[in-house]
Amino acid sequence: MSAASSQLLGENRDAGVSAESQTNGLVAPSSLPSKGRWYTRKKGIALLSLVVVIVIFLAVFLPVFFILVKKKGGQHSSASTGGGGSGIGGSGLPNPSSPSGAITGGDGSTIKLANGTQFMYRNSFGGYWVQDPGDPYNNDARPNSWTPPLNTTWTWGTDRVYGVNLGGLFVLEPFITPQLFQRYPTAVDEWTLSQAMAADTANGGLGQLEDHYNTFITEEDIAQIAGAGLNFLRIPIAFWAIETWEGEPFLAKTSWTYFLRVLEWARKYGLRVCLDLHAVPGSQNGYNHSGRLSPVNFLAGNMGLANAQRTLYYLRILTEFISQPEYQNLVPVFGIVNEALVGLIGIDSITSFYLEAHDMIRNITGKGEGNGPFIAIHDGFQPLSTWTGFLQGSDRIMLDEHPYFSFGGVNTAPIGVIGDQGIAGGTWPRTDHRSSPPQSRANFGVTFAGEFAGTPNDCGLFVLGVNGVSSNPQCPEYNDWENYNTTMKAGIQNFITASFDAFGDWFFWTWKIGVSQAGRVETPLWSYSLGLQNGWIPQDPRVAFGMCASLGAGLEPFDGTFEPWQTGTTSSIPATSSVQFPWPPPAITGAQVPIDLLPTYTNTAPIITLPVATFTSAPSAATTNVDGWFNSQDTAGGATMVAGCPYPDEYFGVFSVVPTAPCTGPGSVATPPV
Repeated sequence: MSAASSQLLGENRDAGVSAESQTNGLVAPSSLPSKGRWYTRKKGIALLSLVVVIVIFLAVFLPVFFILVKKKGGQHSSASTGGGGSGIGGSGLPNPSSPSGAITGGDGSTIKLANGTQFMYRNSFGGYWVQDPGDPYNNDARPNSWTPPLNTTWTWGTDRVYGVNLGGLFVLEPFITPQLFQRYPTAVDEWTLSQAMAADTANGGLGQLEDHYNTFITEEDIAQIAGAGLNFLRIPIAFWAIETWEGEPFLAKTSWTYFLRVLEWARKYGLRVCLDLHAVPGSQNGYNHSGRLSPVNFLAGNMGLANAQRTLYYLRILTEFISQPEYQNLVPVFGIVNEALVGLIGIDSITSFYLEAHDMIRNITGKGEGNGPFIAIHDGFQPLSTWTGFLQGSDRIMLDEHPYFSFGGVNTAPIGVIGDQGIAGGTWPRTDHRSSPPQSRANFGVTFAGEFAGTPNDCGLFVLGVNGVSSNPQCPEYNDWENYNTTMKAGIQNFITASFDAFGDWFFWTWKIGVSQAGRVETPLWSYSLGLQNGWIPQDPRVAFGMCASLGAGLEPFDGTFEPWQTGTTSSIPATSSVQFPWPPPAITGAQVPIDLLPTYTNTAPIITLPVATFTSAPSAATTNVDGWFNSQDTAGGATMVAGCPYPDEYFGVFSVVPTAPCTGPGSVATPPV
């Protein structure tokens, strides 16, 4: 990688600052020239008098200014630069989450939790939290000195994403929460886990999932993420946060409440959020993290069209919520379908879906910068050439790549050794698998690595699923994290740091791994927090700058400039694209019948509006406009079954009777006799 590889997204905001001052999150002032002796005593007194006047002015004026600063267009002027944050400001209401009633604080300030416990906020990077009970949508907080506060525009190509996923919180995976799956041996995914829990009423039934939502990620976790020099969260959620239909065993409409709580914590600590729809009806990939291990029946199979229609409805509901002015700066990215298997679904079908989703979302939000979130689509594990020139003229579509090293086959090259270049990590830090994100910025547009881990293999409990076991002979060494020696930790850190540098914008998967029934983390290199605590993840993510160049690895440099339409200059997709990629697509992979005979849903159900957060201390004027629905002109009904039509199982899609004509309701030729 050339020297420019450390500038994948443009110049570092703190370019030219020493490594020491960057680590402290402060810019060291230049040495001031000494005064000459021509200063007279009289002038010195006059200068002193002027200083006194200025101090008095600031002491009187600034508190008044900050108390009277008004909300404008859903945004706020920053009223804090960090520090201890004592006293009352903003709306004038004391903050019960601070022992002193403060509405802001920096490194060393104390946070009081609802249960009465306290923790100290540690942030050596100049970040500060803001929480004003009278102004709950205040966006003044900032996670660190190199990240713009929430009330300031984020610039893709200049600002860099240092993020983590909150995996396993609202969409469960066996390797992230192993105890829950070990408790129920028949459970292999959230579908079967939910069934097993529901049957276990003696131990709380499905309420155990709500306990998990309530405890797995806490406010202190979010504060630690900000204190670690990070600035973005990627939060996976599932469609059952909105609703479930008959026969679906998931805990319905519950995780949303806790998602809103995490959003408020993110706002408090200045962290932006990428909302990711991780599990859709019918499963977009058949993996356990799609909700159910099953065949793919999203845009594939006999239920592929109906499930896609239902997914569009849920995207609409989520878009309406996060496009409200109070959430627009907090949630600037919306990942609309996680890891859809494009190789099975087909690029034309997925393009038709993405075009339909794009048009639906922009009809809600409007086009151009400041109108709704960026739309993130996953690359479907396809080569970059598949996406080059994708839907040119679209409004702020970005590409989400998941460059894992974990699943590429067995590679026993050691990582706990000194490599040829004199640093720990063997050959791993220089692995060239990381070239796609910077190339994608030039060939596609805005790109980020939405998931990757700190491991070069698939070792660890349940990483390959409940019944999967890695064949890598090095697993005992990698899993024994409590006994890593210094070289092993340094090698892993160099491997991770090189990934940070190469990817440019990234979200590590994941922040936290729960302990197993053995009482220990058994997939250590997937946990950012564990690595941070134990020395194989850097305390400051900016140390990654220049890592690839220092290794002599070659990557295409990116100059930080995107096409105008890729970042919000209003444009339009050529009409030829709509002709080439119609909705619905002409055919569905794996379906037994032509698309006009496939089951479909109708938009006649009452619209679901997601609940909003409640703030008991806030005046009604601060919350009255937040109702969960951004565009009042969006009045079409919600997706529901066509009365009288038969539907196969949404995940397996097996017809009991193969249709020979479209079903339009009772009496239609496709409706089987009763």
